[in-house]
Amino acid sequence: MRPEPAPLEPAGPEAAGPESTWPDAATSIRAALAAAARRLAPHSDTPRLDAELLMAHALGVDRGQLLLADLGAPAPDGFDALVARREADEPVAYIVGRRAFWTIELEVGPGVLVPRPDSETLIDAAVDHFGARSPRTILDLGTGPGTLLLAALDHWWQAHGLGIDASEDALAYARRNAARLGLAPRAEFRLGNWADGVSGPFDLILCNPPYVETGADLPADVRGWEPPSALFAGADGLDDYRRLAPQILGLLAPDGVACIELGAGQADRVAALFGATGASTDTRADLGGHRRCLLVRA
Repeated sequence: MRPEPAPLEPAGPEAAGPESTWPDAATSIRAALAAAARRLAPHSDTPRLDAELLMAHALGVDRGQLLLADLGAPAPDGFDALVARREADEPVAYIVGRRAFWTIELEVGPGVLVPRPDSETLIDAAVDHFGARSPRTILDLGTGPGTLLLAALDHWWQAHGLGIDASEDALAYARRNAARLGLAPRAEFRLGNWADGVSGPFDLILCNPPYVETGADLPADVRGWEPPSALFAGADGLDDYRRLAPQILGLLAPDGVACIELGAGQADRVAALFGATGASTDTRADLGGHRRCLLVRA
């Protein structure tokens, strides 16, 4: 996972102080960033980073270019409107229309789950499993905007893959992402209910199912904006694992692996569901030390 540069700190005489109001049209990028970070502090754990991503979008550059830019230049006119959208708890990824994941950048927006860095743990685990080999066939269940499948196909150029999702909106994003990344000839997307009607075998199965308990306390930019069908999975968060467990083993090729995302504290219960089908299971932790990926083998 590629680390982001550290957020810029306000500096110099143009840095807005605590008493500053929102800058006028002649205000510098530096002052506008400082003011935006203060506005966003009640709405985000990373207000400065959010402000920088929105500023980069307003300027038509990426964040790395912003960090090297002349921060004394005037802030763009459209920046205030972007900050106002974030103040309304709209996810940054929806506002800018994209999200980086693994080695690719995905188009995202309302109707799809925003890709999270934690999900890269599944690709990491798959890369370790195959080593110098390449999977030939990949299945991504609950593909959303194509997140896991397209990251895998970008890594393994010999592979072909199938992405399944119950949302036509999500599949539209996935197909556009595949075309833009030059992966469409090797990626098929299909409307479906998990693996119902899917025939294997697949060398690699990837899946990030809903795993949030119904009624869980979520941040406003998640609960109010991202699709509930991609988040919630019953009173204990395990409903979709119960549907998946009987399906996975029969779809795996010999020496294949399924990498399935786990919610916090769910590893042992989910492993038991898959173990009851005769599968061998192991887990892999994310960078925060949480057991994030369940590996399922025959």
